[in-house]
Amino acid sequence: MAPVTIPTAPRDPGEPPPRLPRHLQPGDGWVECECGRRHWGLFGAAGLLLARRDGAGRLTDVVLQHRAPWSDQGGTWGVPGGAVGPDETPAQGALREAEEEAGIDPAHVRVVGERVLDHGPWRYTTVLAEVADGATVEARATDAESVEVRWVPVDDVAGLDLLPAFADAWPTLRATLEQRSPGA
Repeated sequence: MAPVTIPTAPRDPGEPPPRLPRHLQPGDGWVECECGRRHWGLFGAAGLLLARRDGAGRLTDVVLQHRAPWSDQGGTWGVPGGAVGPDETPAQGALREAEEEAGIDPAHVRVVGERVLDHGPWRYTTVLAEVADGATVEARATDAESVEVRWVPVDDVAGLDLLPAFADAWPTLRATLEQRSPGA
């Protein structure tokens, strides 16, 4: 496994240095991947794609995070998430990260599926979820990793400057959520 490096310097000369929002977790660190890129998460990473439906059961919007400029691929939009800990499932890691970064209470979330991007030595799991019956979720930026966190109408997602991997996955993720029966 590659040495662990933590972002501690600004990416642009005029940009303030990042503030690490929490103490480092056991899974935090970079993995040099066979694809030629480095990826965050010694044990992989996961993010939560939380969806909401209207009264007729139609998919209306999803929670997205506008990533801080100092972060990897900063300035783009994606889902709250991060490194999975050594003793966590991807769903547990995604729910923990969404609570840390977006104030999303895991008790108000119902996990409905997963989509895995497998790079061999590293994998990213998008955890698909919906707001639990009767719950209300007020997503908001709760740490320095986010410029903004908000509900975005599904028809507006593709028009944002998306994290490239999320942009590639969005059509499939949206179709998967739309095909699900409400409450299933």
